[in-house]
Amino acid sequence: MEWICLDRDDPFTQLRHSANRAAGGLGIGLSLVKSLIDMHGGHVGVASDGLDAGSTFTVELPVPALPAPVPAAAATPPPAAAPAGRRVMVVEDNPDGLEALLALLELMGYSVAGAEDGPAALALAARFDPEIVLLDLGLPGMDGYEVATALRADPARVGLVLVALTGWGAEQDRARTAEAGFDHHLTKPVDPDMLESFLSQVCTGLA
Repeated sequence: MEWICLDRDDPFTQLRHSANRAAGGLGIGLSLVKSLIDMHGGHVGVASDGLDAGSTFTVELPVPALPAPVPAAAATPPPAAAPAGRRVMVVEDNPDGLEALLALLELMGYSVAGAEDGPAALALAARFDPEIVLLDLGLPGMDGYEVATALRADPARVGLVLVALTGWGAEQDRARTAEAGFDHHLTKPVDPDMLESFLSQVCTGLA
């Protein structure tokens, strides 16, 4: 069975077929291809050396012009990289949340360490000597306020930046964290881009 493309009024027709070439299908495939190619401003052609010699179908499509390159001066500047060696400690009692936040901070270029409760955080601070602490408030046993008070009372932690990282974001919650010695208050969930920009600003202010 063979099909040939005609005009729009008679888009296809079936030639005479032999007994071993039973007719099948509507035969509009080539016509549909031609219509689609025409809609895109292209051309489709077919060539054959004759019966049983096979056919070659060629599709030509126009290539759209590439957009002009953006000048280097107009390109969006990359976010500021984390200063080398800046140490960030995360205190979070949810293991999955802690792991995810540590991984994110590592990708940003920070040196990180994490603890899941207050006593572990105080012990880790003595070893890790963090410059920034992201501290959850709702910790079991020793809550975030108590941890903040203990860190502020440690003379070795002078200059430490304490950041409350909590689901509590009302005005009274922010006032309480400020009274407890926190420098900043972030509400969960924190947008990664916002966190990166925030930490970059904090690091700029560190000695």
